[in-house]
Amino acid sequence: MLGDVAGMIAAIAFVLLVGLLAVPLLKLGRVLDETTTSVKELTDHTVPVLDETAALVASGNTQLENIDTVTTAAAQVSQNVSALTALFAATLGGPAVKVAAFSYGVRRAFGGFAAGARKGR
Repeated sequence: MLGDVAGMIAAIAFVLLVGLLAVPLLKLGRVLDETTTSVKELTDHTVPVLDETAALVASGNTQLENIDTVTTAAAQVSQNVSALTALFAATLGGPAVKVAAFSYGVRRAFGGFAAGARKGR
């Protein structure tokens, strides 16, 4: 009989222990369910953002390629203008200096004749 009472006390203690441990396990299960829901919602919202980001990066790369084309064309135009300027200076620069020097000499010569003619009067 004493063994039966001790067994009954042990069984009741075991049931209380299982009951006490079941409450935190149930709460932990709810927390895990909420975590799963939150992760699913986060994934549902993140995937479109990642898709939009990938499209934005692709568009940016296309724009950079366009800018590279424009920059290359501008560099070529700059080189062409530089070459044209050098050609113009080489072709017309020397003769223009000679014409300017000649016209200066002619003006000085006529200025000297005019001054001599005034003195002779």
